[in-house]
Amino acid sequence: MNRFGYLHDRLFRFSLAAYALNHLVIVPHCAGFVAARLPWAWPFLHGHFDDLLLIPVALPVVLWLQHGMGLRPQERPPGWAEMLGHLAVWSVIAKVIGPFWLHVGVADPWDLLFFTGGGIAATWWWHRTATRVCAPTP
Repeated sequence: MNRFGYLHDRLFRFSLAAYALNHLVIVPHCAGFVAARLPWAWPFLHGHFDDLLLIPVALPVVLWLQHGMGLRPQERPPGWAEMLGHLAVWSVIAKVIGPFWLHVGVADPWDLLFFTGGGIAATWWWHRTATRVCAPTP
């Protein structure tokens, strides 16, 4: 099985760059431009694009930390159960604990859909890449 790249993974780096571009440039500086010219895209970019990138950006960092602390001895790409476990924990933290107990964030159920969609796409990508790299050649 192919080793997982953690912070060197291409999907992680691409997703982190997309998150930074959206969070630091598009939303704060291009809101009027995007909303006026792409009114269908603005609600997604402002409200859900970052949610879609939660798993591809955060999971490699957490798994890298866990690996460094010896809590994740194997170096395979994250499996479905591993992704779903982190997704469940982060969903509870972001959509229950944060909004209702800490009064931080918004309890938007649509965010869970985007968390899940990003997680499914990322896990599929990581396993597709690992399978293609490790597939025997005829």
